[in-house]
Amino acid sequence: MSEPGGVREVKSAARTVELLELLAERGDRPARLQELADELGVPRSSMYALLQTLIAHGWVRTDSTGSLYGIGIHALLTGTSYLDSDPRVRTVRPYLDEASQALGETIHLGRLDGRDVAYLATRESHEYLRTISRVGRRLPAHVGALGKALLAERNDAELPPGPYEAATPNTHTTRESLTADLAAIRARGHSVDREEGVLGIVGFGFALRYDNPPLDAISCSVPVVRLTPEHEGKIVAVMREIRAKIEGASAAAGGAVHWR
Repeated sequence: MSEPGGVREVKSAARTVELLELLAERGDRPARLQELADELGVPRSSMYALLQTLIAHGWVRTDSTGSLYGIGIHALLTGTSYLDSDPRVRTVRPYLDEASQALGETIHLGRLDGRDVAYLATRESHEYLRTISRVGRRLPAHVGALGKALLAERNDAELPPGPYEAATPNTHTTRESLTADLAAIRARGHSVDREEGVLGIVGFGFALRYDNPPLDAISCSVPVVRLTPEHEGKIVAVMREIRAKIEGASAAAGGAVHWR
């Protein structure tokens, strides 16, 4: 297989990445050797050798019997390094603190990655401590406020035909339903997720337009039981102000490296 620019894919490197991604997706469900070999279509002996190499380097861990495998600590260390080295994340962090202090609600920063949104930073509400979007978590873009805010910045022709995965009974599962919502988001200027990702939680999302099209967005999540029309109005006003501050700060830091 050739990559853009005519460079051939290195099969061993691609297999290593596929294995690490598979283990990461499994979360707290460790895998057995044969499961991994079957999933990736790799001979058992080759998979065993690859696992032992990655264990030696800290990228994979195994249990005391050597029969179960999971993602290793070096994946965490590398992920932390990514966050520390990203100029956008560094710029946004203090404004997440400001929004959290002003609203008392949970604030997120997410980035579009393919058809998913990856959570890069979170400030949890002191009144609502059930973590639903830890740093590093990925959610389908159509599900929540962050993803919908970013999808609304793109042409609807880029959307897959559907049907889409449902996280709750309120999730948009058809292309027609989602495109209607995206049109409303464009008119409104921000997205609203009314229990589409998590029952009992409403989210408000705002695309950060320092890239074109935007890759990052911020959101505020609040329990339905605490959401009044007055509080919703305050959330939207504060988050709009925070977005403007972030975009202004990013423009002022124009000399920083921006990765693609």
